[in-house]
Amino acid sequence: MLPKALTNVIDALGMLPGVGPRTAERYAYYLFKSNSKISENIADALSSLHDGVKSCPVTFALIDSDETVSPLYEDPKRDKATIMVVEEPLDIYAIEDTHAYTGTYHVLGGAISPIDGITPDQLHVKELVERLNKDNVTEVIIATNPSVEGESTALLLEKVLHEAKPDLKLTRLARGLPLGVDLSYADQITLSAALENRTKL
Repeated sequence: MLPKALTNVIDALGMLPGVGPRTAERYAYYLFKSNSKISENIADALSSLHDGVKSCPVTFALIDSDETVSPLYEDPKRDKATIMVVEEPLDIYAIEDTHAYTGTYHVLGGAISPIDGITPDQLHVKELVERLNKDNVTEVIIATNPSVEGESTALLLEKVLHEAKPDLKLTRLARGLPLGVDLSYADQITLSAALENRTKL
């Protein structure tokens, strides 16, 4: 029988996505064996997580609790006329790491998924439409994930945004085969996108 304190940590770690019972046990035992300072640092970081982070009221990106709006939105060097729409806040950082985009962002807060109970009215679509005129937006880049849910969400956005602003330029991130992947391992959505987006040599 494991000590209760250790069991509590295993149970808590097991709540994390992708962490099974055995992995949770290994993590908990590692923390017990390691310097107690590591556990204290993790505990301190977790205790300040909810008070130290909030959503930007304009872009719905994650920001520090003492900030009013996202620095990426406030930055005068960013092009407010271009908005990239992503599903989740962490998607922004993947794009930013490329250093190839200078517009602003809009986080939907997920993708349409009837199985998970996520309906269109639960996403930040209405707020996106409001930004079109407020920021004189000329282009919206739809960067939803290449999944069934992401495709459904992209189709909804296309319909809603065209109705709201018919002359708006709507684009999507190019999709296709990633480098190093054999054709036999590619899924149907990826292969279809690769065919549609084929380029001239």
